[in-house]
Amino acid sequence: MDKSNGYEIYATTFICCRSKGINGVGTASVRRWARLLPSNATVLDIGCGIGDPISKTLVDEGLNIYGIDASPSMVQIFKQNSPNSTVVCEAVEDSSLFNRQFDAIIAWGLMFLLPEEIQEMVIRKMANALFTGRKLLFTAPSQKMKWNDAITEIESLSLGAERYNELLAASGLSLIEEFEDEGDNHYYSAEKR
Repeated sequence: MDKSNGYEIYATTFICCRSKGINGVGTASVRRWARLLPSNATVLDIGCGIGDPISKTLVDEGLNIYGIDASPSMVQIFKQNSPNSTVVCEAVEDSSLFNRQFDAIIAWGLMFLLPEEIQEMVIRKMANALFTGRKLLFTAPSQKMKWNDAITEIESLSLGAERYNELLAASGLSLIEEFEDEGDNHYYSAEKR
């Protein structure tokens, strides 16, 4: 089973797409969120890909980044893009990085690539890996829906805002807000109680 959800096979296509104009999508929203964090905060970026633009934005804000991605090709480029950050090549559901705690966790463009039971598990793991009072940010459509990923053509699944809110609450997280960015990405911003 491909733990990268097809992204290792299509790494070259993904990297090419990210370098052709969509690099900046989401960075303003991530930068705003990052500025709410303590200086030198440790941030776990799950599904970090090549580290550009999300991890790069966080590094530019003075944060210490730890990344997880299941694509060896993406992790190799992440290391080049962010040589002072820690990155592991692991499936998010199996990652050893969840054995420690962070000031913040971000999952930009990842959750909906995972099957429902893995999304539920990852939300629990993210909650457990946050210090009390610290922040989580992830993207997924607000509507419950299925579609094929534009790059891999593998089925993607949004559980919908109602279900994500239930999972956050059950994991000890309080939803702070939901919002959209310039690319119509839907964000869930939460805090550990």
